[in-house]
Amino acid sequence: MNERDFADLAVGHALHALTEADERAYQEALAGNPHWDHHVREAADTATAISSAIEPVEPPPSVRAALFARISDLPQEPAASNASSAAADQGRDDEDYAAAGTAPVAPMRAAEPARPSPASGWGVRRWFALAASFAAVLVLGFGAVTVSQLFTPPAAVVALEQIEKAPDAQSATATMADGTVATAHWSPSTGQSVLVTDGMPALADGTTYELWFVRGQTPIAAGTFEPDADGNATAVLQGEMHVGDIIAVTIEPAGGSPDGTPSSEPVVAVATA
Repeated sequence: MNERDFADLAVGHALHALTEADERAYQEALAGNPHWDHHVREAADTATAISSAIEPVEPPPSVRAALFARISDLPQEPAASNASSAAADQGRDDEDYAAAGTAPVAPMRAAEPARPSPASGWGVRRWFALAASFAAVLVLGFGAVTVSQLFTPPAAVVALEQIEKAPDAQSATATMADGTVATAHWSPSTGQSVLVTDGMPALADGTTYELWFVRGQTPIAAGTFEPDADGNATAVLQGEMHVGDIIAVTIEPAGGSPDGTPSSEPVVAVATA
């Protein structure tokens, strides 16, 4: 890894955006080249300036989901192109040294090799341009968030991934009369349940969707949620799901039912048995 690649990784580290492999490569390169630590300080200072420039607020799920979709669509440069770029950089460096004449020779010091990473193809300017563009979009749209919030998956997404990886993962889907499609995901071993909706109708001001476990004839409140502009949502149900529960959704006043019982008929009902 050359110094330019390390500087790119330092920026990704400051933005909390490195993969596990990239983070290992970054730490190994820093341990082998401690004189590169000025890149770490510069990247951290710049990231702090971006995140502290405006007052942070919690981003709505729809914006965060859009950001993750944008990240996944960004082109990634293959490792081969990174290697070619590094070779070209080295060639230019050699030419520069040759033009400068003989330089004092410093004792060689072994450095722990670090594996090449896709992040090294980004470049410092692209990392910060991406972070700055996200900040601009968020400020114009609804306020500001910290850099770390941008790269933290929503709790519902994390819970869904854990359920899907569990050996006892189960799911059930129901289509409502209005075209809404709702899928319940649950796993006894993880103790979690998640409802994923597609096409939920927009709500009137001052109302919200509320989740329920319907156990026999007893509804048990399980939290509220708001879908995005397309009616899509991924929501964690709060509380313990029992085998045979019906997962239902009702429309309630903002903040949820005031007395802990449904005030309207379910608009979604998914049987789990």
